[in-house]
Amino acid sequence: MKRKPKSYNDDDRFSDEYRDEDSGSFGGQSRRQPQSSKPSFLNSATLGILTAVFILGIGIGIAFSSTATISPENVASREFIDRSAPNPELCVQFGASAMVTDMRAYVTLNPFNVYISQPTMRPGCVLRTNNWAILEQRKLVSQDQVRDCKNRMNTFGFTGTLETQPDINCIYQNDSAKNLFINQPGSGVPATEGQNF
Repeated sequence: MKRKPKSYNDDDRFSDEYRDEDSGSFGGQSRRQPQSSKPSFLNSATLGILTAVFILGIGIGIAFSSTATISPENVASREFIDRSAPNPELCVQFGASAMVTDMRAYVTLNPFNVYISQPTMRPGCVLRTNNWAILEQRKLVSQDQVRDCKNRMNTFGFTGTLETQPDINCIYQNDSAKNLFINQPGSGVPATEGQNF
């Protein structure tokens, strides 16, 4: 006896209960698994592993940042600059620590060229204008130097400790040199007001 092929009518073949993206074009079985109301073990285990890796990464990052080698070759923080300044307690209290760059520029006119020496970096300190009395009391600056510096609306900066022979200069605060890291487009951080010395 010959068997008749099973006929599919269009309603049965494309009914919603058998329709699935993974089913075959001829009404094959769906590969979709029935959904369970509780989360599977694999998902919670994966979530636990990812959480542990995240916490471990934070711990390693903190360990690296706290044991970072800070040396004159690797100036990594403002605290290092503050500690390296001459008379650090006095400098932080009455001014600001600074990095002082010494360099020479040579300009020739025929032919026109500019030559620059290798810069040297030294720790220094910039005093606020109302704290100049520290230098006057130690007789490190004269009344004439104070008057000249005050007339030009400048302040004093020094390198070397005040107990030895410090190199003291009347310096000018250059307001045209802006910090280009502040108020970058898209950062959303407003520019902060600088302290006038």
